[in-house]
Amino acid sequence: MIKIIFYILAVALLISCNKTSAEKTDVVASSSGSEIFKPANLDEQVLYNRAFETVVWGIPAVNFELLNESLTKAKGSFNQIIYWSGLINSKNQTLTPNPDVIYVNPLYDTRKGPVVLEIPPAEGSSSLTGSLDDGWQTAIEDIGPAGVDKGKGGKYIILPPGYKGKVPSGYIPMPSSTYTGFAILRSNLTDGSPTDIKRAIEYGKRIKIYPYSQAANPPATKFLDLLEIDFSNTIPYNFHFFEILNQFVQREPWLTRDLVMIDFLKTIGIEKGKSFEADARKKEILEAAIKDAGKWIDSRYQAIFKPPYYEGTNWALPASPDVVKAIMSNYLAPNIYPVSERAISYSMAYFSTKHLGTGQYYLMSIKDDKGQEFDGAKLYQLHLPPNVPIKLYWSITVYDRETHALIKNMKYSSRSSTSPGLQKNSDGSVDVYFGAKAPAGKESNWVPTDPKGKFELLARFYGPEKGFFEKTWKMGDVTEVQ
Repeated sequence: MIKIIFYILAVALLISCNKTSAEKTDVVASSSGSEIFKPANLDEQVLYNRAFETVVWGIPAVNFELLNESLTKAKGSFNQIIYWSGLINSKNQTLTPNPDVIYVNPLYDTRKGPVVLEIPPAEGSSSLTGSLDDGWQTAIEDIGPAGVDKGKGGKYIILPPGYKGKVPSGYIPMPSSTYTGFAILRSNLTDGSPTDIKRAIEYGKRIKIYPYSQAANPPATKFLDLLEIDFSNTIPYNFHFFEILNQFVQREPWLTRDLVMIDFLKTIGIEKGKSFEADARKKEILEAAIKDAGKWIDSRYQAIFKPPYYEGTNWALPASPDVVKAIMSNYLAPNIYPVSERAISYSMAYFSTKHLGTGQYYLMSIKDDKGQEFDGAKLYQLHLPPNVPIKLYWSITVYDRETHALIKNMKYSSRSSTSPGLQKNSDGSVDVYFGAKAPAGKESNWVPTDPKGKFELLARFYGPEKGFFEKTWKMGDVTEVQ
């Protein structure tokens, strides 16, 4: 009898141990084959939940901090300018970059005081389109002909958080909510020829950045050419995300709108003034949370394409109306703080503009006219009617659907109205093709794709005019070429 009792107790203990072991794994397989987090207790559930929400909230900051990380790897620093001495290629693995302009991007750091950004006046065909963004990638103001200086150029003074000093006469104030940030400036092209590219580079290099404390005798601006340097800020859906976020939190001030997150981040180990550490179990939980958050964000990605910009098509602005309203008001619009929708937009793009539609407008599509996702092994056609209502140029760029970056090792990634040799139809319309192989005789209008992956398309309209917004000109869906 005693032996039987001991046997029963032993079996019960074994079952209990196995159950505890199962509970302590961070994921279990469901009947559908997906992975679901399984906490061992309530504390682990809270840790997972708060880590998940941290990812959704923190994507814009991490997106920017990755830019800083890549800059450091390239031996660059703040208060200098990174640029590309030619049209970018897939060495640039930032989110949805524009391969039809010359990028000139000043990065600022106001921890030692205000910083001056000098913008040259627009001259002839030389102009800049862009904005100055804080570390949350919220536009402070637009720059250039569509911005504050209206094409006259000028001296912008970037002010640190809480700055109480007097703004000097003759400067355009740019109050930043964070100590660090950046300007995304594009030196525009006209015909894309080597001479045109050279002109755009030389014009862009007339931009200056330096500390205001040295304004009486400004030091020469340092330019770092990244054309042949690997540069990336695609979102890492792994533990490194939290390490990057911690760097941002340690450097930047808390904004009033985000104070509730102080306790959330403390739960996962991120606390201002303290080192970020995680034991093996915590790391497992954080890894599970960010993987699930990444999947959730991607599942919501398709929702931002409704309603479409053109009725009956799959073209849409890749940002919800609330996100646009929040950014343009510096998050002061009442009763909205679209953190979830913001995460979706910043998971596939970086940078924001203060006055969307003044300097540029964007339309994105991830499906053809039959509602099927774009397949890199197939051939597709997009017809652009004549007389696109723009002052500067239009372009259509192909991106990797998974990473939202340029597809690696392609000859080029886009076609635009400035692409040399672009063929027009007799009525002035243009047909652009996307696929692994160019259609015969249409190579100049073709953008290559990876036959082993899916892709997405981003249409850019720089200097959009009245007809664009009134939709008297309409771009149709992309169709598969049979």
